[in-house]
Amino acid sequence: MHDNNIHECHYQVNAPYPPVRVDGPNPVYADEMLSNMGDVVSEMSDITRYFYIAVVAKPQFGAIATCFHHISIVEMHHLNIFAELALQLGADPRLWCGRTRKRWWSPSFISYPCEICDLIAESIEAEKAAIRKYTRQANTICDKNIVTILNRIILDEKRHIRIFREMYEQLQCL
Repeated sequence: MHDNNIHECHYQVNAPYPPVRVDGPNPVYADEMLSNMGDVVSEMSDITRYFYIAVVAKPQFGAIATCFHHISIVEMHHLNIFAELALQLGADPRLWCGRTRKRWWSPSFISYPCEICDLIAESIEAEKAAIRKYTRQANTICDKNIVTILNRIILDEKRHIRIFREMYEQLQCL
């Protein structure tokens, strides 16, 4: 099946990102930002997943591959924002997480399904998990700067879910 009927991919919300700033150092919030960078549910996991999909989908699903490529760039921007926040909060912004015992990010955090429908379904679930995580953080973090940024990033993640669901439906994966 070819993807001639996949609509143009509008991969991020047309709204500016808030300035990346914090009220001051906070090791608890820093750990949350490190988790957003390099845990199982993280921007690095999504970047890697979408990079992989863009490569393997390209021969048969060029438009889908291009869309995943562009979405991976949006996720890279999110990764950069979380790294800057972690640094401002007092953490070393490496791809690791864990308060007392650091765990490095690993490519084993993602799976590598072979079928396009499975790849898209996994991407939908990954975005849902990110939204749940960022929403929890926005509801518990008391720094309004961070909360505003989290809420802006959630808008992009919701957009990604809509895009992936449209792909899923158009490919008749149901």
